[in-house]
Amino acid sequence: MKVIETIDLNVHYKEVHALKNVTMSMNKLSITALMGPSGCGKSTYLRALNRMNDLIEGCKVSGQVLIEGDNAYARDIHVDDLRKKVGMVFQKPNPFPMSIFENVAYGLRVNGVRDKKFIHEQVEKAIHQAALWDEVKDFLKKSAMDLSGGQQQRLCIARALVIEPSVLLMDEPTSALDPISSAKIEELMFDLKKNYTIVIVTHNIQQAARISDNTAFFYIGELIELGTTKEIFTNPKNERTQNYITGRFG
Repeated sequence: MKVIETIDLNVHYKEVHALKNVTMSMNKLSITALMGPSGCGKSTYLRALNRMNDLIEGCKVSGQVLIEGDNAYARDIHVDDLRKKVGMVFQKPNPFPMSIFENVAYGLRVNGVRDKKFIHEQVEKAIHQAALWDEVKDFLKKSAMDLSGGQQQRLCIARALVIEPSVLLMDEPTSALDPISSAKIEELMFDLKKNYTIVIVTHNIQQAARISDNTAFFYIGELIELGTTKEIFTNPKNERTQNYITGRFG
């Protein structure tokens, strides 16, 4: 089942044509890695899926973005409702200056949830899902700013999961972390794939090979190649994909 589908997706930042006619789809409960050199459009593509590009002045989007069959850019779509279905984790951990518990509860509270029992249950569930519970269960009132970088990133994942999205977008989620913390996030992604469709932007070619089911290679705003990760890494159809994977450019 296709959870995400883009059809002739174009993104312009004023005069810059950042994405050019990108058509691709992602299946339910899979991990798709987006890779390519800096400035190739992969992060622009990721942000188009939950309309984060709306926040950039002069950005224009055309084509279709379908999330579970619904057009994300339809006039009657509320962006807040879209982002409940499509959670996002950023490159650098960005915990709020509040307690661990309140960081995770934040998404529920801003969406009007007032039931304390439900909030406690959802927060605990999300922290468990983010593989953080054993490390913080006795310190939930402690400031999130006191956590290590890797713990903060898993907290941000819990914050994204608490509102139970169906899609999780991850924009280079390990690039600011040490190797041990990065490995924990990669392990976590394997677990999360049981319940979520994950799209990850990564500059780390080895990471894409390790964690993803499918890989998309972008270059200068174009989708050059999309296939199973095994196909892309062992038998790419496009010479530019081959050159990027073997380190000849990028």
